Amino acid sequence: MRILGLDPGSVVLGYGLVDDAARVSLVDCGVIKASPRLPVEHRLAILFDGICRLIETNKPDEVAIEEPFAGVNVRSAFMIGRAQALGMLAAARSGIPIACYSPATVKQQVSGYGMGDKEQVRSMVALELNTRNLPPENDATDALAVALCHLHHLRANKLTSRVKR
Repeated sequence: MRILGLDPGSVVLGYGLVDDAARVSLVDCGVIKASPRLPVEHRLAILFDGICRLIETNKPDEVAIEEPFAGVNVRSAFMIGRAQALGMLAAARSGIPIACYSPATVKQQVSGYGMGDKEQVRSMVALELNTRNLPPENDATDALAVALCHLHHLRANKLTSRVKR
């Protein structure tokens, strides 16, 4: 099972790919960047093309996307929602199942605390993936956290389906 996690943004979009075989392993992670000076439609096109290339190259089985956090800045949440839609569209075009998770759910699943900070999430992602070589960009680490959150969700569903039988 290969999962592509996305941390949407309208200028920087984080991505993280994990494989779940005998144990979870890091496949790739990083960011797709678009210049903030470009008009929004051009930035979105660059991000969409980047997501499509990731899907084409890495062939994930499922895509997990973090939902926007409205917080205080509704305009920012709206822009992140547009970037989230790009991930959904790219996955849907390829027939890949999509799951969306709130930031609090991702933090809860990965660090055990829904209000955890970036450093807690980063530490737990590194621990679970048994690596010290995470990129410096928080967007990439957050995307890995989204992928791991989805993996935890899939595993929990698998266990509960066994119990129901």
